[in-house]
Amino acid sequence: MAYYALDQSIVVLKTMNKPVLIVLSALFLCYLLIRRINSIVVERQFAKRGAVRLPSRSEDWLGIRQFFSLFRALRNDKYLDVAQWYHNEYGTTFGAKVLGEMITNTIDPENIKAVLATQFNDFDLGSRYEAFYPLLGDGIFTLDHQGWSRSRALLRPQFSRQQVSDVSKLEPHVHNLIACLSRTPTESVDIQELFYKLTMDSATEFLFGESVNSLKLTSTVEDIPEINRTAASSDGKQGFAYAFNYSQEVVSFRVLLQSWYWLMNPKKFRESNAIVHRFVDDYVDKALRHLRQSLETKKDDEVVQSERYVFLDALVEETQNPKILRDQLLNILLAGRDTTAGLLSWIFYLLARHPRVFEKLRTEIIDTFGDSLNSPGKKPINFETLKHATYLRHVLNEVLRLYPSVPQNFRVANKDTTLPRGGGADGMSPVLVRKGEKVFYTVWLMHRRRDLFGDDAEVFRPERWAEGNTWMWEYLPFNGGPRICLGQQYALTEAGYTVVRLLQEFDTLENRDLPEEDGVPSKRALLTMSNANGVHVRLYKK
Repeated sequence: MAYYALDQSIVVLKTMNKPVLIVLSALFLCYLLIRRINSIVVERQFAKRGAVRLPSRSEDWLGIRQFFSLFRALRNDKYLDVAQWYHNEYGTTFGAKVLGEMITNTIDPENIKAVLATQFNDFDLGSRYEAFYPLLGDGIFTLDHQGWSRSRALLRPQFSRQQVSDVSKLEPHVHNLIACLSRTPTESVDIQELFYKLTMDSATEFLFGESVNSLKLTSTVEDIPEINRTAASSDGKQGFAYAFNYSQEVVSFRVLLQSWYWLMNPKKFRESNAIVHRFVDDYVDKALRHLRQSLETKKDDEVVQSERYVFLDALVEETQNPKILRDQLLNILLAGRDTTAGLLSWIFYLLARHPRVFEKLRTEIIDTFGDSLNSPGKKPINFETLKHATYLRHVLNEVLRLYPSVPQNFRVANKDTTLPRGGGADGMSPVLVRKGEKVFYTVWLMHRRRDLFGDDAEVFRPERWAEGNTWMWEYLPFNGGPRICLGQQYALTEAGYTVVRLLQEFDTLENRDLPEEDGVPSKRALLTMSNANGVHVRLYKK
């Protein structure tokens, strides 16, 4: 499409006579001149307030070379390592051009606080909406302003403590996970792959009332509906999980392309989106039919209620618009599946390399909860007891510090504004951000700053969370400000419950990954972060 448009433009130019071309060229030069004059005026106005313009650190004028460097890094799972190199080279806040657009990059907590909270109204999602829309539609992660407010108001009640504290619904899926791990105790397994199936199973049950039971597919396909069997299959290219993963990968590249997102719209992307939408639409249609039947059959003031909570059923009571329901469900499914699976994967990646932490954590778990589910004389595993398992909480915090689920994000200025610091020779002057420019913030790097977390900032040491430090905007695993993650307690509860159950069942964890280049894991930083090579371990009971 892009090449066709370029060819057509060339044809149009060739048919124009010389005077017309001269006039158009003059108008374009006038536009550039007026734009430059406007920039000078704005910069002088903000300079009176002490705000300065950051110089561009790009290797070429339009940042084309920088774009291809980032594009290659994203494809090769080196994106965060490249971002780290740039910040090591240019500091905590610097400017760069990518495809002609000026971008401010920051890992300064004061700047991130301004973008997410104190100057929240100065920034929007920008082109993220168009980049995400083909997959996620109009949801809480894609909308701004009133649309976002309505989505958040619609979803907030569904994440009340009553809903997220019920861990009993997790046990059947964790039981299936334990069965998978117990089946081959002498062999290594990619536990990351199993965690993605686990969170897919639990998320679809929480959202739709029916799990896809993808963990069961490793042993049997009995008692699994045909629609779920196809959807859950990670091998079949028509499966929901495969399509969802592929679409997310394309969306990540669309985000990198910024205003040129439309160039990344392959046929396979459109087909994958259709598979994802059909899968969710089936559940939406079923819920709407059930609601209509309930309304037709209930008598007088009798209310028909399900004995168990289903996210979709609760949502249907608020709106019966099929597209709104599908879009919101997909937004929550993305967060509910990928972030928790990534967190669990990095937990076991680190525990396998730190046997001292594994033993200390398992000791706390056995002392508190016993060595099996519902051990006599021990505490039950529930929302409250998980919160008060101190070392477990410290381990979760430390893993999220080193490997936050969303390692990088951005916002777009909706007017000429400033960030608190990053300019001037000492880096303490406010920074001017022009309307339409992006601010990228990388919490993965901020969490590793030695001046914030100590000289051992890149070391996995859960004990740092017992030392009385009070990190606020320096630590943002779930974002911050008005758009702080609604589902953070749900994710922490699911991750904590899974860790407790696995360490009750297994007392030995071995790292079975191949040696890593420079001892650094390969990080796939798409919409969320995972280990590009998987997490291969042997988890068993002696």
